[in-house]
Amino acid sequence: MTLPLAPLAGGCRDVPVLKQRGQHEVFCGLTGIIWLHRKIQDAFFLVVGSRTCAHLLQSAAGVMIFAQPRFGTAILEETDLAGLADAQAELEREVDRLLSRRGDIRQLFLVGSCPSEVIKLDLARAAERLSAKHAPKVRVLNYSGSGIETTFTEGEDACLAAMVPALPQTDRRQLLLVGALPDVVEDQALDLLMNLGIEDIAVLPARHADSGLALGSNTVFALTQPFLGGTHAALERRGARHIPAPFPFGEEGTTAWLQAVAREFGVDQARFDAVTTAPRARAKKAVAQAAARLTGKSIFFFPDSQLEIPLARFLTRECGMTAIEVGAPYIHRAIVGLDLDLLGHGPTISEGQDVDLQLDRCRAAQPDLTVCGLGLANPLEAEGLPTKWAIELVFTPVHFYEQAGDLAGLFSRPLHRRAALRLEAAE
Repeated sequence: MTLPLAPLAGGCRDVPVLKQRGQHEVFCGLTGIIWLHRKIQDAFFLVVGSRTCAHLLQSAAGVMIFAQPRFGTAILEETDLAGLADAQAELEREVDRLLSRRGDIRQLFLVGSCPSEVIKLDLARAAERLSAKHAPKVRVLNYSGSGIETTFTEGEDACLAAMVPALPQTDRRQLLLVGALPDVVEDQALDLLMNLGIEDIAVLPARHADSGLALGSNTVFALTQPFLGGTHAALERRGARHIPAPFPFGEEGTTAWLQAVAREFGVDQARFDAVTTAPRARAKKAVAQAAARLTGKSIFFFPDSQLEIPLARFLTRECGMTAIEVGAPYIHRAIVGLDLDLLGHGPTISEGQDVDLQLDRCRAAQPDLTVCGLGLANPLEAEGLPTKWAIELVFTPVHFYEQAGDLAGLFSRPLHRRAALRLEAAE
């Protein structure tokens, strides 16, 4: 029989958190557009910003010149930033021109690359005005992807939170999965849930604007990403209720996540076991193969994606690693509290960052593996510390049973590479 996971007596929910505020090293929230524009298939993301923002998106997405991506940049020139031009009128002309050329657009996101005080534009009001102008064919929404206001994955959070108030009302009993996942992973999750007998399931973000997505007091939602604090709050304001659960990373986390949903919908234990036994066995076997190189190794997390706490739980409990420090940009206990309960006492839990002080702690600890952003990885590698890019954990399919072995492999490969390099040097 499968039993719900019990919190560890020495879990980390109530341990003191090291909170530091200083220079931090993270990507800005604009990066989320790279996966969101693929996920929401009839949306367009118009970034209102500088040429620097345009270069960032082009470089991060690797868009070829003959491609037709569903994002672009309305570039602000010096006269716009100085308030000498009528930027509102220029923005409206750009939107009109865009929508006349791209008849497939059903949702248009105006994404601020800087606070409104800097770009001299109230994008929220512009979105309201444009949405009224182009309704009902196109819905225009606004959120900030500014690196001043958002970190790496907060761009997705801001995007989804902006969508929630515009969703229609419904009284039907339904499950809402919240968080952008690769289509193949989303389909796997939906298959598992439907096999459990849960039939009325919606997804935010939906792939198309006409998906029929609606919200109400009979909606319960399960998060698939731990960085959706703003979306969590927006959904609760609409009357939806959160199903707390560990995140579906690895066999144990996926089973606990599914159990939380199954309890909410009254799924009996026999059916739960019948649906999950085979994929659980595959996941355990796949994780064990990759974990052979991870067992007994230490890991240090710099704050980047907000995946850090659930990943630390997975790596310590399923892969035999020891966490030295688990840093996260923000710690939202209503979201990651159950993962903290399952994370064994021992690591320093840190929120925010003073990068120089954290680098000092990392160097003193000499971990076997360090998870960090691109800007820190090369210097640490040059000092002899193997690293894993945090950004790769967001772009790679890692959720649920079928990806459990791939997730463990993301952490074992840097250690395998370092061991191979040492062997080559010795020869």
